[in-house]
Amino acid sequence: MTRYARLVTELLAPWIWVFGLPFVVAAQATRDLGQTLLWGAVVGITGSLIPMAVVLRGVKQGKYDSHHVTIREHRLIPFLVTIVSVGSGWLILGLGGAPPQMLALSVSLFVSLLVMLGITFGLSWKVSMHSGVTAGAMVVLAVTFGPWLALAVGILVALVAWSRVALGDHTTGQVIGGVLVGAGVGGMLFWALS
Repeated sequence: MTRYARLVTELLAPWIWVFGLPFVVAAQATRDLGQTLLWGAVVGITGSLIPMAVVLRGVKQGKYDSHHVTIREHRLIPFLVTIVSVGSGWLILGLGGAPPQMLALSVSLFVSLLVMLGITFGLSWKVSMHSGVTAGAMVVLAVTFGPWLALAVGILVALVAWSRVALGDHTTGQVIGGVLVGAGVGGMLFWALS
C-alpha cells in the first residue's frame, strides 16, 4: 500500500500540477500554439520549475529531507522563493498582455501561496500543499472546461489526500485544510477573475 501511496504522491505532486495546468488553461484561452507555449511556460516555469530547482538544490545540500519538504519548519524558504517567482511571472504576464485566464491563474496561485504560508507559519500547522494544489486545479479545470470535469479530478483529489495520510506526511485534518484552501481560495479566485 505504501508503494501505491508514494506513486500517487509523486505523479500528482504540486510541481507537476503547477507546471502542466498553465499549458492547459493557455490552450483553452488562446487557441493558438505559440501563445499557449509562451503563456503556459511563463506560469509553469515561475510557479513550478524555478521553485523546484531551489528545493532540489536544498535537498542536495542537506537543507531539506526530500523534494516534498515534509518538515514544516523547513518550508519558509521554498514558500518565499515560490511567492517571489510567481510574483515575477505575474508581472511578466501583465506587461506582456497575457489573456485574463492566465493572469487569473497566476493571481490565484500567488494568493493561495500567501494563505498557505500564513497557515503554515502563523498557525504552526502543516497544511497539505499536495491536496491544496490538486483541489485548486480541480476548480480551475471545472471553470475552464465545465463542471463534469470536477468529478474526474475530484477522484484525484481524494487519491492525493489518501496518499499523504497513508505515507504519514499529513493528518486527515491537514489534507482537508489543503483542499479547502486550494479549492476555496485558489479555485474560487480563478473563477472570479477569469
